[in-house]
Amino acid sequence: MVSGLDRRRVVEALLAGRGDALVVTGLGSPSYDVHAAGDVPANYYLWGAMGSASLVGLGLAQAQPGKPVLVITGDGEQLMGLGGLATIGIAAPDNLTIVVIDNGHFGETGMQDSHTGLGIALDRVAAACNFAVARTASSQADVDAICAEAGRKAAGPRLFVIKVKAENLPRSLPPRDAVFIKNRFRAHLGLATA
Repeated sequence: MVSGLDRRRVVEALLAGRGDALVVTGLGSPSYDVHAAGDVPANYYLWGAMGSASLVGLGLAQAQPGKPVLVITGDGEQLMGLGGLATIGIAAPDNLTIVVIDNGHFGETGMQDSHTGLGIALDRVAAACNFAVARTASSQADVDAICAEAGRKAAGPRLFVIKVKAENLPRSLPPRDAVFIKNRFRAHLGLATA
């Protein structure tokens, strides 16, 4: 059963204490949610890269080991990238946290039931892939605990599934120019943009 948590409030809470965390967003609603909480150069929005958010987060965590990396994605996007969870589990970065905003539906294609809405438990998949922490949150107290834990290093990667209401909220569209997003993000990291 999907809880009544509000996805925008959950994402706002996750980002409120982000410190110097680098944030990668999954396709669709997670990008809209992160943008609605505040557009900053440390946000890396993915467009047209379905299933890639967690692996982009892995690469970033490996390239920036001194910074926490937070991937905020949806259940549909993470379901498409299941194989990446095994790669992340083997790589075992201690600065990577993946948060799956799970409404149990494919929101971008018409709100059909997703596999998580039909019983697939992404936290159990992540646990089987040797994640240091893998659990599901369905209450505000659970979300508060995730917020307190997300910025700290762990023994390895973490995956949190947060159950939210299935709803189509107004879109808060981040920039869709991939070159601009890349260059802004690289500049934020102090890297060359050419």
